[in-house]
Amino acid sequence: MSETNESLEKLRLELRRGVVVLAVLSQLATARYGYSLIQQLVELGMDIEEGTLYPLLRRLEQQGLLESEWDTTESRPRKYYRISPAGREVLTTLRAEWQETVDVMRRILEGDQHE
Repeated sequence: MSETNESLEKLRLELRRGVVVLAVLSQLATARYGYSLIQQLVELGMDIEEGTLYPLLRRLEQQGLLESEWDTTESRPRKYYRISPAGREVLTTLRAEWQETVDVMRRILEGDQHE
């Protein structure tokens, strides 16, 4: 990989890093276990790796934004995550912030095209 491609990949990761929390919170109105959440996000166009998702889920739970419970009724126990009331408040705020950021960036980038 060339130096330019490596730099571009690092910049893409930085850009995505901020939206992963928003994406995850937005998909947990219904309880999901990690792998099903990964599949859902991939279907919607966001690739996310297990090594990124599982630490994020644990962190969001520690912050009180997610709730979890174990389902041991099947052969393989699964931990299901669901957004908490505090998480819903944060999601509402982040969604508004995201929309504002998108609007600002659209104006900036469209202005760039007119030069």
